[in-house]
Amino acid sequence: MIAMLKSVIEDLKKLKLSIKEIDKETTVIFIAVALLQTISWYYTSRTFFRTWFYYQYFEEYEYVKLVEYLYWFAGDFLVYFVVPLLLIYYFHKKRGGDFGLCLGDYRTGLKYTFLFLLFMLPIIIIVSASPAFQENYPHLQQAKTDWLVFFIFEAGMLFYMAAWEFIWRGYFLFGLKKQFGNYAVLIQMIPFVILHNGKPDIETFSSILGGIALGILALRTGSFIYGVFVHYGIMFSLDLISVIRNRLSSEDTYGRLSKIFDSLL
Repeated sequence: MIAMLKSVIEDLKKLKLSIKEIDKETTVIFIAVALLQTISWYYTSRTFFRTWFYYQYFEEYEYVKLVEYLYWFAGDFLVYFVVPLLLIYYFHKKRGGDFGLCLGDYRTGLKYTFLFLLFMLPIIIIVSASPAFQENYPHLQQAKTDWLVFFIFEAGMLFYMAAWEFIWRGYFLFGLKKQFGNYAVLIQMIPFVILHNGKPDIETFSSILGGIALGILALRTGSFIYGVFVHYGIMFSLDLISVIRNRLSSEDTYGRLSKIFDSLL
């Protein structure tokens, strides 16, 4: 028993020494990202909105689903962008540019953004024809039939994407670069892929390569902003093409086109 106790004490001493050797800044980044992701999941999610606000305030409101999404977008912008920025300035004592909040190498960034979107556009056009994508995009069903709702939704999505890219390809990626070097690209890719679970399988599998590519782009340019352009460009294109497909496939649209055609004859 005494020998076992001494062994435990020795292990605790070794653990204490190991903890002292840990880089504090890197530790804070890991813990902060874990906490922020948990806060996002439980308190700024659409589920939280439905539980605490829907029945009390918005049950009869025509655009309740839009408000639900805007709550999510605004909440995650606060959690994923504003809070990390405060940590950068007041805990890490650094500038936003040290974590990718800058234009960086804008020539390279704009070049690869253009090439990436050019490459993705025909793929988006093809996959948007599948029933899974038609059902899921845009995520807000009301945006399929109302252009005003569509553009308000997409504007909110832009803020969300900026925050999403900043937490993974800004704060997390650049924060881990000093300790892990280029392996930071692979580290940030893992939670990025996990958070795609539940979406169409093609999108989830492609997020592996997408997460790596966006991480490399961020390190190459010194900025997460071009990841926002790419990620948002893909999402906006997918939503827009899905809406156009949906409208063209509706009977009303075909009826209007038929009337226009008949009037020209």
